[in-house]
Amino acid sequence: MISDKQRPYGTADSETVECGGTVENIIFSNDDNGYTVCEISSDDDGSLITCFGTMPFLQAGDNVTIRGRWTSHPVYGPQISVDYYEKTVPVGSEQILAYLSSRTVRGVGPKTAARIVEKFGDQTFEVIEKHPEWLTDVRGITEKRARQIADSYAENFGARTVIMFCRDYFGPALAMKVYKKWGSAAVDIVKSDPYLLCDVDGISFETADKMAAGLGVPADAGNRIDAGIADILNENALNNGHTMLPRSRLIAAASNRLAVGTDCIEKSLERLKNIGKTTELSFDGNRAVYLTKYYDAEMSVASKLVRLKKQCAGLSGRDTELFIRQLEIEFDITYADAQKQAIRDATFSGVMVLTGGPGTGKTTIVRAILAIFGRMGFSIALAAPTGRAAKRLSEATSEEAKTIHRLLETEFVGGNESVFHRNENDMLDEDVIVVDESSMIDIMLADALLKAVKPGSRVIFVGDSDQLPSVGAGNFLNDVIRSGVFPVVSLHEIFRQAKESLIVRNAHAVNEGRLPELTCKNGDFFFLPRNGEEEIAETVRNLVVSRLPAAYGDGIKTRIQVITPVHKGLSGTDELNRRLQECLNPPGKGKDEKKFRNVVFRAGDKVMQTKNDYELQWIKSGFEEGSGIFNGDIGYINDIDYDGESLEIDFDGRIVDYPFDSLRSWSTHTQ
Repeated sequence: MISDKQRPYGTADSETVECGGTVENIIFSNDDNGYTVCEISSDDDGSLITCFGTMPFLQAGDNVTIRGRWTSHPVYGPQISVDYYEKTVPVGSEQILAYLSSRTVRGVGPKTAARIVEKFGDQTFEVIEKHPEWLTDVRGITEKRARQIADSYAENFGARTVIMFCRDYFGPALAMKVYKKWGSAAVDIVKSDPYLLCDVDGISFETADKMAAGLGVPADAGNRIDAGIADILNENALNNGHTMLPRSRLIAAASNRLAVGTDCIEKSLERLKNIGKTTELSFDGNRAVYLTKYYDAEMSVASKLVRLKKQCAGLSGRDTELFIRQLEIEFDITYADAQKQAIRDATFSGVMVLTGGPGTGKTTIVRAILAIFGRMGFSIALAAPTGRAAKRLSEATSEEAKTIHRLLETEFVGGNESVFHRNENDMLDEDVIVVDESSMIDIMLADALLKAVKPGSRVIFVGDSDQLPSVGAGNFLNDVIRSGVFPVVSLHEIFRQAKESLIVRNAHAVNEGRLPELTCKNGDFFFLPRNGEEEIAETVRNLVVSRLPAAYGDGIKTRIQVITPVHKGLSGTDELNRRLQECLNPPGKGKDEKKFRNVVFRAGDKVMQTKNDYELQWIKSGFEEGSGIFNGDIGYINDIDYDGESLEIDFDGRIVDYPFDSLRSWSTHTQ
């Protein structure tokens, strides 16, 4: 407790005070919003002063200057409510070494700190800030780690003004994105037009609107209404999948949401149209409004698909029938009529769609298509929207399959912004592109893919038309099917081997509106009724740990996926993961672990990425590099690097160093 003697004489509550000192102790810190309670040893007399407020990235040993107001806590006594704080950069080799050794800068521990200071001495911070590439001269520091050190140093010092400016509206994590987007000019840019914040991944229109109101932007300001309309259109695309809205509905929604008259909305729509932000079209006498990026993508996709159809030189019917007979003999198979038609359409057409539910033979057709085009000397690319779908396609065809992003050599340059290095200026080399799980493709990804397909190539879209459409804008696969312009083969017959699978039969039953069969006990689908969450949790644990391995072998453990609809409770992801981790990967001597909030990450854990992270860099086979780890990707923790403050994760051979401060994007997934 602080006595009144430690408080400057005559200083009243709410009076502004400024003091400097050293952080002696962090009492509490919230990583999400930067709220911190700490004790500072005053430079004036060495007295301990308790301070609280938004002070992100603060560590014991930091030298700081704070400005705030004295307050009186009923229990803890006098404290300073901090309005502004600034770290004082340590001076001299001794102070610099002490600072870096405290692990305040991510990627630097005591040993690395000693080597850096020995190399650069009093100039260490100038090197980190202005010439981070020089750090690679220090033993053990790679280019990647040098960038990590420089970025962490910038977080600690360079971004504080932006963080303090934004503190009343969002936390330091988003403030850092603002800082990275505009650098030292960020505050001036945001003050001039706070709605530019809507371009920063993670900042909503509502948040930007609150800041704008705080800065005195009037409710009928043109930039506010423009941003509000654009947000409604974008939200409609991302959440509902629609690339446009009827103009009348948009006007009503915008007027209601922004609390302004329809005349203001009409003026804004004209302004947005004139500057090219939106595009309007008439359908059956009704006007529709697009964000121009979605309109352009739809037009580009339609145009490219038609050109591919016209440019393709198909095989002769005689050659195709000969190939089909050869494959039937070679594979000891008799293709059904619909399957033969699918093979014919694939060889005749520049664009073709193959759909069907589980067990209807889509994979059999894909194998046949690959065999035919391979014998003709055509180069072939297999792709899918997600890593897991690409892996399944590889396993089914025994050929390499890539994600569409990887096929297009995508580079993610910040947030969700992507650059496709394979495009209309550097097209794909392959003659045939087979894309699986095509129902998951949104209009923007379809546009990027088709722009990269060279003239005369064939594109075969494979998918299940009964699946949900993509989470992004558009309903690409179904729109192609409904257009009636391209050949579509829909497989409905469940083949004999697939009929033996109750999973397949029940999937078709649900699609056809029938109840699944729940009483069968000798197939691959079981329904185990349980009463209460504890019974459910214990049954899941028993199945994963004992019963399924006993029936299918111990190797099945790595292939089991537990799905539950809730996070909390005894049968939610949090508790199930904890119980399964205890059984499948318990703590052990020499087994490193890292606790983050209430979750323990342990070497050997199976983990799942729970949000798209386009910026994560990975290395494969020691030389191939790339970026992007996506929602649903599964990997294993290889190692925990305490000095580098990161986890090494293996995603099917893609090795990622995952910073400790990004663990909120993970879910331990030992099931």
